[in-house]
Amino acid sequence: GAVKLVSWNVNGFRAVAGKGFMDWLRASNADVVGLQETKLWPEQLGEEELHPDGYTGIWNWHNGRKGYSGVASLFHSRRARPLSTSFGLPDPRFQGEGRLILLEYPGFWLFNVYFPNGQQGGERLEYKLGYYDAFLDYAEQLRRTKPVVACGDFNTAHHDIDLARPKANAHRSGFLPEERAWLDKLVERGWIDTFRLFEQGGDHYTWWDYITRARERNVGWRIDYFFVTDELRDHVKTAWIEPEVMGSDHCPVGIELTLD
Repeated sequence: GAVKLVSWNVNGFRAVAGKGFMDWLRASNADVVGLQETKLWPEQLGEEELHPDGYTGIWNWHNGRKGYSGVASLFHSRRARPLSTSFGLPDPRFQGEGRLILLEYPGFWLFNVYFPNGQQGGERLEYKLGYYDAFLDYAEQLRRTKPVVACGDFNTAHHDIDLARPKANAHRSGFLPEERAWLDKLVERGWIDTFRLFEQGGDHYTWWDYITRARERNVGWRIDYFFVTDELRDHVKTAWIEPEVMGSDHCPVGIELTLD
């Protein structure tokens, strides 16, 4: 049957919960929804928010800072119960910031990841690049057992076509040569940027700067992705972006997989 997977950096779950999130979730009919930048600790939520409307929520949060980072994976309680769930990367250097949830399904592993932002420069850029490498090592290890799907905010646009102003941003984290080189490596290892299987053109973005009101002019970046390992290439039925969905500075992205 078909499995519908959606990912959204909500830039604060409580903010988006007040802006029609439940209606969007209901209409999405998704089997699993990966949320990033939830920016909360679970005790700040009631039961109906932790496990909204027919979904079971798995929450991971930043150990040290309230209101920062955090991810949640909501799976449809009847249709999409995972075989197992786990948090974080095996490498202790990259634990504790609430960035990753792994769900295991019979046909694939599903990563929901909020990759670090390197814009504070120096140390955080090193951290981001280290996180990328540790993630790929872990994902490739799991891939020996079954195919892998990875969704979330990767915080890097891959090619010129993936952001409105590539030249102006060539020296900015999110489009640095060393960040883009890691996405090249991902693709070389046989990972597929699912959106590009269906849409080769430009002007498709998933994040727009609030401060410059960039969304009104569609001056954006495509930094939220669904990557699948090559073994799943022929199972990707469709992939899409939902730029019309408001409530965050990012918009949702999704794929549908046909599994035997």
